Amino acid sequence: MVADSDSNIAWHRVQLKKNRTELKALETARFTMGEIASSKRNGQTQKAIAELKRKITQSERCIADYEKRTRRPLATDRQSLSNGSWSHWDAYTNQQQRKAGPRSTGRG
Repeated sequence: MVADSDSNIAWHRVQLKKNRTELKALETARFTMGEIASSKRNGQTQKAIAELKRKITQSERCIADYEKRTRRPLATDRQSLSNGSWSHWDAYTNQQQRKAGPRSTGRG
């Protein structure tokens, strides 16, 4: 995992992992041991699951907002590619051609 410079985001990442693990354990236990529809415990389990899902959603949103603000765009659509700087690609290509020497195209 990437270290975050923002401690709030780091906290949300830890909480997200913890809450997902806890949710998985609750749901697994619910189906493994079975449940009685009218039991009082079932209502408590449902509330706990709903609360964990809410916390997970909140952390995911916070992390997504942070990543939108700080990460470079990863889109490869035509518009994004046309706005980028391609000079380093040309330099790389020219450097590779200089190392290989002039090539004959075979046309004449």
